[in-house]
Amino acid sequence: MKTHSICILCEGYEEYEYLAKLLSLDIFNDIYLIDLINVKSINNLYPRYIEKYTQNSYHLVLIFCDTDKSSLPAYQNLKNNINEFHNSLVSDKIIIFGKPCTMQIILSHFAKIKLKSQSKSINKTIIEDLTNIKDYKATSDQRKELFKLIKRKNYEQMKSNLQSISTNDIDLPSTNFLYLINNLENSDCNWIEEINKIIDND
Repeated sequence: MKTHSICILCEGYEEYEYLAKLLSLDIFNDIYLIDLINVKSINNLYPRYIEKYTQNSYHLVLIFCDTDKSSLPAYQNLKNNINEFHNSLVSDKIIIFGKPCTMQIILSHFAKIKLKSQSKSINKTIIEDLTNIKDYKATSDQRKELFKLIKRKNYEQMKSNLQSISTNDIDLPSTNFLYLINNLENSDCNWIEEINKIIDND
């Protein structure tokens, strides 16, 4: 029975479609009702967060985004704005990130890699080697082809591979994605209560 509703605001199509694929694998605990929203730009994340949070329709509102070089100032502003809005240092719990990009997480389903750049032109050889998708530019057809390769059997491989990646967003590469998915697998929802206590300054 789904008893805890979570909204995850996704920066763009890759984040949204990747999480949607994971949800389709039925790997998360049944107590969570997860609503994914594609906001289509990192600059849209904060206003949409405020909108969804103030509606008070969810037990928790989270953000899933990149920290790539081109959007790094926007990412830092997002963290600062979240902390200022809640008057708490809570952004590290609310914002789920991939650095240099979400592709670091996605490709971890297939190998233990450490991307050094968010550039598709730089990463396309790695992407082709691991997925057989040539000249990846994140087109709709290419994303469909990519996410067809995400399966339960390589989900555990991804988790194992990400254990060697830093969770500090200063480091390259880094991600706190395991924090999200490990909690979503678990029936213990205390993590939601802990975040809300920080938000409420209790």
